[in-house]
Amino acid sequence: MQILSVRGALPGHRHPQSEITDAFAAFIAERSLDERLLRRFHSNAGVEFRHTVLPLEDYGRIESFTQANDLFIEHAVELGARALQDALKAADLTPTDVDLVISATVTGLAVPSLEARIAAVVGLRPDVKRVPLVGLGCVAGAAGIARLADYLAGHRDQVAALVAVELCSLTVQRDDVSVPNLVASGLFGDGASAVVAAGSAYSGTTPGAHVLDSRSRLYPDSERTMGFDVGSTGLRIVLDAAVPEVIGRYVREDVDGFLDAHGLTLDDIGWWVCHPGGPKVIEALQSTLDLPREAVEVTWDSLAAIGNLSSASVLHVLEDTLRDRPPAPGSHGILMAMGPGFCSELVLLRAPEQAG
Repeated sequence: MQILSVRGALPGHRHPQSEITDAFAAFIAERSLDERLLRRFHSNAGVEFRHTVLPLEDYGRIESFTQANDLFIEHAVELGARALQDALKAADLTPTDVDLVISATVTGLAVPSLEARIAAVVGLRPDVKRVPLVGLGCVAGAAGIARLADYLAGHRDQVAALVAVELCSLTVQRDDVSVPNLVASGLFGDGASAVVAAGSAYSGTTPGAHVLDSRSRLYPDSERTMGFDVGSTGLRIVLDAAVPEVIGRYVREDVDGFLDAHGLTLDDIGWWVCHPGGPKVIEALQSTLDLPREAVEVTWDSLAAIGNLSSASVLHVLEDTLRDRPPAPGSHGILMAMGPGFCSELVLLRAPEQAG
């Protein structure tokens, strides 16, 4: 599979982390909130700025899950459509060229699903194949690319697109002063990204990267490590402090085995596209894979600039890598993310032999 373009889209409201902290402290269960703990979590999140779909003062006025979800649908469709249109233009394609579209989200519920609504806005063909990925969370950007590759392996002359949209700000619970909610309120942001890809027989736009293979992994006894509980007030975050421990226990073996199947080792990987799950997650990846900070500098920079966008984040890191730090021609790269399950997705990439 050839990745032809990757384009992100961010909401217009951009805030320094300190402004978000002040706003959140003002509307979350004031009587029982440990504000010092909140401010410590926010200051340690590695985030300097985040984007939100609403002005900060509007979040305190959301009264129900229904209202939050209606806002999700409205803004997710607009943001996802913008990302897809930009990615298609970058690949010199039109909406009618798309044969398959995958949508990924975990921060809202929509039936018809997001890609159906986006199709109507963008102008995809009536016979476009649709695959909604719901519930994969932070891993869905990497898993979405892997599923594009699976489809295009059997449709080598076709074009497929992935649209990931996450509006994490609309999931923050006003009455929840638990550690997971306080941590999430300082880490996650809003945004979207789209990937346009084509099968190996396609001969249009010069690819930014080739997808060679992927590998999925579900970890045992880890269902409560990460995810959402769905309740009357919406999506309540599940986030266990054991995430870095799970990464340290399993990821090195997974990566080594994946690379060995292709006759490669860690020394053969020239570039890394890692999901910015948070400082402890990135540090755990660096430690278990013996990577220097500069190997994942784009991931650290993305976390600081826009926060963790769940499924869309690793796609923003991919776009930033291809644009700002183009890999050496023919070099191998790894794109990876972890998410609810608890699970991981590894994608083996190769840069084109000749720069586009």
